[in-house]
Amino acid sequence: MKKILGFLILILLFSSNSNAEKVVIVSWGGAYSEMQRLGPADYAEKKTGIKTKFVDYNGGLSDLRTQKKSKRIKWDIMDVFVNDTIDGCKEGLFHKFDFDKDFAPAPDGTPASKDFIKSMPSKCAVGNILYSWTWGYNTNNFGSDPKTIEDFFDTKKFPGKRALYKDALTNLEIALAADGVRPGNGGENIYKILKTNEGRKRAFYKINDLCADPQGGCLFWSKGAEPKELLSSGKVVMSTAWNGRLFNAELEGAPIKQVWDAQIIDYEYFVLVKNGPNYKNGKALKILREMTSTAGGASQLKYIAFAPWRRSAIDFVKDREPYFKDGKTNMLPQMSTSPQNTKNFVLLDPNFWSENSNTINKLWDEMKSNISLGVYKIKKKTEDIKNSTESNWIKQLENLSNLYKSGVLTEDEFKKLKKRLLN
Repeated sequence: MKKILGFLILILLFSSNSNAEKVVIVSWGGAYSEMQRLGPADYAEKKTGIKTKFVDYNGGLSDLRTQKKSKRIKWDIMDVFVNDTIDGCKEGLFHKFDFDKDFAPAPDGTPASKDFIKSMPSKCAVGNILYSWTWGYNTNNFGSDPKTIEDFFDTKKFPGKRALYKDALTNLEIALAADGVRPGNGGENIYKILKTNEGRKRAFYKINDLCADPQGGCLFWSKGAEPKELLSSGKVVMSTAWNGRLFNAELEGAPIKQVWDAQIIDYEYFVLVKNGPNYKNGKALKILREMTSTAGGASQLKYIAFAPWRRSAIDFVKDREPYFKDGKTNMLPQMSTSPQNTKNFVLLDPNFWSENSNTINKLWDEMKSNISLGVYKIKKKTEDIKNSTESNWIKQLENLSNLYKSGVLTEDEFKKLKKRLLN
């Protein structure tokens, strides 16, 4: 009996030690975690000989705070949103990185910090994936193909309903892009205008007029699967969507075409939990280093259309096409960072939305509830100016100039109305 008990104790101890050696990665579950397991984590395991284990969670820092308070931290690496990287860093929950020491250089020796697509939001964050808010259309509906964000809003040339994300996030950016604002350096021009009240009105009015147009109209989606369903069923002719969803739809043979013009690049990050099970022994950092390397990050493209954070990954994938797991699909055209997809793009500004989302979404919900068929905002303003009988043309010119400076009128609209007024 004593021998049996001793044997069982040894098994339990071995099992416990075995699990303790595994680096615990906390992520969102489902196909997303499976991609991470088959791609970056598997690559890192083979490079380091260290095993990993995935645990699902619902986001946020509450569970980790509880673990820290009880002095029983169970997690090593977490997949998080931008605000959590900032808050967790301030609270001392996460390790502060020395980016060029802790992370692998590019294959040509470029330091990691120079190889990242953009800077990190905190010293505790390292880039995980890049995905995009793009848009697509049903290929059965039009004689010619929509190609630009202006086409998305052009209901005369491309009549039919559009589908938009339910909140203001990314909708205001594409509205300004369609209204003639060139994004500039990753969207700087867009956010400069959106920081003004008149600039926000301009974006709201653009959306309102699309949704109020009898030749257009809008439906609003909240779940990632909806754009494909709406497009395939013919309920809408165009829809914004997440690029990975449209890639899957095209791969499945749905009558859908993805368009990258005015794409908005969004991000997720990894963090290293301070004092996790494999923090002091260095195993967690070794796994994270390989998962975020050029080859490690690129490995996710075998399974999903999310781009890695490394600039060097562009050539890495290009040199190994067709890169997708089916052995026939090229993945460079599906990358947010691909040169062909970054001719007209916006890098989502998390600070802008963190500071303004509550206020903007209240206005957004109010706008949606007040949309009326045939009741326009921009058209009304321009028609009021065109039909004005005010004798003081100087005053009219001043009004035009003020509307242009405030962002209500585009430069093209301003020039046309000014020419008409002076004539």
